[in-house]
This record gives sequence, structure tokens and C-alpha cells, in this order.
Amino acid sequence: MPMHSDPGRKYRPFPAVNLPDREWPGRVIASAPRWLSTDLRDGNQSIIDPMDSVKKNRFFDLLVEIGVKEIEVGFPAAGQTEFDFITSLVRSDRIPEDVVVQVLTQSRADLISRSFESLEGARKAIVHVYNAVSPAWRDIVFRMSRDEVKQIAVNGAKLLRDEAAKRPETDWHFEYSPETFSTAELDFSLEVCEAVMDILQPTTDHPLILNLPATVEAATPNVYADQIEYFCRNLPNREAAVISLHTHNDRGTGVAAAELGLMAGADRVEGCLFGNGERTGNCCLVTVALNMYTQGIDPGLDFSDIDRVIETVEYCNQLPVHPRHPYGGELVFTAFSGSHQDAIKKGLEAQEVRNDDLWRVPYLPIDPHDLGRNYEAVIRVNSQSGKGGFAWVLEQGQGLKLPKRLQADFSRHVQHLADELGRELNASDIWNVFQKSYYLNADNATFELLDYQESRASDGTRLFSGTIAVGGKSQNVSGRGKGLVSSVLATLKQTFRLQLEVADYSEHALGKGSDARAAAYLECTLPDGQIVWGVGIDEDVAAASVRAILSAANSAVPAPAA
Repeated sequence: MPMHSDPGRKYRPFPAVNLPDREWPGRVIASAPRWLSTDLRDGNQSIIDPMDSVKKNRFFDLLVEIGVKEIEVGFPAAGQTEFDFITSLVRSDRIPEDVVVQVLTQSRADLISRSFESLEGARKAIVHVYNAVSPAWRDIVFRMSRDEVKQIAVNGAKLLRDEAAKRPETDWHFEYSPETFSTAELDFSLEVCEAVMDILQPTTDHPLILNLPATVEAATPNVYADQIEYFCRNLPNREAAVISLHTHNDRGTGVAAAELGLMAGADRVEGCLFGNGERTGNCCLVTVALNMYTQGIDPGLDFSDIDRVIETVEYCNQLPVHPRHPYGGELVFTAFSGSHQDAIKKGLEAQEVRNDDLWRVPYLPIDPHDLGRNYEAVIRVNSQSGKGGFAWVLEQGQGLKLPKRLQADFSRHVQHLADELGRELNASDIWNVFQKSYYLNADNATFELLDYQESRASDGTRLFSGTIAVGGKSQNVSGRGKGLVSSVLATLKQTFRLQLEVADYSEHALGKGSDARAAAYLECTLPDGQIVWGVGIDEDVAAASVRAILSAANSAVPAPAA
């Protein structure tokens, strides 16, 4: 069935909130919110094969390790597996003193009672009750009036109060969600929440968590922010409530909605690591937290070893983290494009010499090192890459700092290989083709240096004498010039009738200390104007320059027959 030619006949735009004096657009997020992970509940109920106890325990330990202080550990009334996991956490004394576990339940007497049973003996716990309040649920699912739906919430609040009173040894905290808040009338959501507060009598010192979910994301994030600001403005006894956000990603803006909701006055964010959850997922806690981090705000969550976090999440959920997922994806700090690579390379070089710690690298909003990633993986090479990309790979892997014009010369070899293979080139591919292109081994070389000596004549000139393998056969050669380079060039001209003129020469050390080697780069012109390059690498800088000349000579003559 094709898409509707007139979608306006089937769908209606979501109504705007009448809030002409809204203040949230002028606010900024200045501190981290309270975080609640719902990976073990919302995340778990949305995967194909729910986690067993081993995976749940591993995930719980990860959440504690990265610093999450509020963890929704399950829906105890959903089944015995859920119930047993929660009771085992409580009774095994594995919950740190600064961590609070939370359970979720519908506003039903039997389910609420079962939820309290699962937490018996806990030092501190949150019981989270919810019921849907929006028109679609009232009219279609429940077939109830507003008053009847509100009564469900009131009854649930009374049960929370009474069940907690039976277990005074635990410091009980409560959370109420007017589920489907984002698609409900704001006045009715306020009415229901006020009724719940009237029953539970929260105080500033012992507030009620009011969770305002975008159960189904139905509008742009600014509308959700308007809803949150309106709710915060009009809620009586606002200081006795913690306003919590639970956004979903149906429109792809769950993170943005959460951020604007914080600007609108919320205090707490619920979500999952890497955005797992029903349908298109929950708000991604990793993204929101690291967004704050890049603005200079300590999020209170530690992702300094993000790859290990990903490994655990993927193992427990049996779902991959997308390669392009913000901050965590395998490719998010990777550049294949030539212009991107050039900008990143220059930015990283500038970062090394700058005297301040301020991070300023094009295309990288965060330092990969902060997340345990390496710069070596930032620039990768394929058929779309430019000369800066493979130059960076060679510098990182081999220590070679290619002159700009040599980069341009080598780029045609890299491009040819990338087109031929039709895949990304790894560091080994690039190094192998570099060695082949500039004859750094004897496999494809016409001229190979076996040995040489340098001496000074009585007239001040330099004499080069050595042994060169030509097409695999040793030959003694010699030549005279003003210096070592010119004497080798004279040898090539006299012995092999090969005339090279040096256009540019540079060299640098490879590594440091007594084990350092030298790299030499030589740009030469032939009599017909053709440019050839030579590269030499040796423990001795003089020998490196000789090898660079022979490398250029190999580029100037046809390769020997196989």
C-alpha cells in the first residue's frame, strides 16, 4: 500500500502549547541531573531474548561502576525471574550505600504489593507506579472517564503509602508517572499529579518523583519543553517534587527532548545506555552525559573506557551499538574524507604544541583519549580519502613525515590500490604499497645498495665507491662530487647513463635515542622534466640519503623482468 497522497487526511499536526512567555529557550544546562538507568527494566523488556541473571548482574555492576546512582532493576510483578533477581540483589548486599534501586509497577493492588515484597530488607528503595492518562488510552484502551483514570492514580498512591508503612525499616521513596504525558492534556496531567501528591504528602526533604514521559514521541522537542515548563510553573508545592524525564525516540529526537526538558526545569533523566528501549528506544544516557561533558560540565558518569561499556551492553542486550552512534560508535571518530582528514591532522598537530588544555580539533567535538580511544583509529583510508589520510597513518605507524609533494605523488599509488581492492585500506596495506612504490626492499628494485664507502680527495671533492646489485647482479661502482649526494648522482650518470637532478631533499629522525633511525626524502627531475621521488631508511643518516637516491633511480628506470 503506497503512502497517502494527502497525509493531512490521515494525520493531524500536534497542537502547540500556549506559552508565549516561555523561558527555557534562554536557559542553559549548567549542572548534571539525577540519572536513572532503566536498562534492566525498559531496556530488558524490549530485547528479543530478555537477560538472564548472569547478564543482569553484569549489567548492574557496570552501571554501578560508571557512577549511576539510581537504577531501575526490574518489574517484579512481571514474573518469577524478575522477582528473584531483585530479591537477590537486596539480600546479597550488593547494592552500594550511595546507590538506590527502583522497581516499576502498574497501579494495581496485587502488583504493588508484590513490588514491595521484592524489596523487603532494602536500606533504601524507590517504588515507581504508573497509569496512562491521555485521551487515546482513556477512550480506546480503558474506556474510562477522566475521574475514573484519576482514581486509579489515587488508589495507587494510597497503596504506596500503606505498603511502605508496613515496612518501616526501609527508607521508601516514591515515583509516579502519568504515562503518555506527552500526548495528554496538560491540565489533566497536573490534576492527577496533584491528587497523588495530596495522598503521599511529599516534602522538600522527602520529595515525590514525578516522571513526565514522552511515552510516544509525537511532536518536536520544543513542544515537550513547553509541556515541562508549563507543568513546573503550575504544579503546586513544586519544591516537594523531583521532575523526571523519560523520553522515547519515535521521531529521532529523544536526546534533544531530554536536553530541552532539562532547560525547561526538570531535575532528573531516565534512559538507557546507548538508547535501548521500546520501539526506537529510550533517551541515550551516554549521549546526554557526554554532550554535557563537551560543554565543560561534569556529568557524574564515567565513560573513560567506553569500549568496555559497549562490550558489556552488546553482550547483555545481544544488540550491536551502531557504528555511527554518537560518541560510542566504531566510526564516530573516524574520517575517510580527504578534507576531513587534513583538518583533523592539522588540528591534532596544533593541539600537541598549544600551551593550554583547551580542546580545539576540527571535526572532533571530544578528545577520543577521554573515552579510552586512540588517535590511530581517527583517520582511516579508502577510495574517498585524500593524501593527508595515508600520511597520518604512515606517521602514526612508521614515524614517516612525508613532504607535501611526496604525499601527492604517493596518493596515486594509494588511490589505485583502494580502487583495486574496493575496501578500506589498513595500515599494513598502506605500508606495503609505500615500500613497493619507493623500492624499500629488493623485491622489485633494479638498483640495490649492498655496501659503500665515502672518502675525501685531495682537492676537497667526495669519492663514492660501493657495491650495487643491478638486476640481482653485484657491480662495483664509483663516482666523484662535491658531497655524498652529488657523488652518488655522478656514479649513476657515469656508470648507468642515468641523469637525475635534485629538486628537493629532506630528512628526519625516526624515533629517539640510540636506536633511532633516519628517513631521507629526495625529489628529482629527469632530463625530460619528469619528477621522481626516492625514499631511504637506515640506521645511518648518510646511508639513508644514498638509499633515497637509489630509490629515485629505481623510479626512473623500468622494473626488472620477473
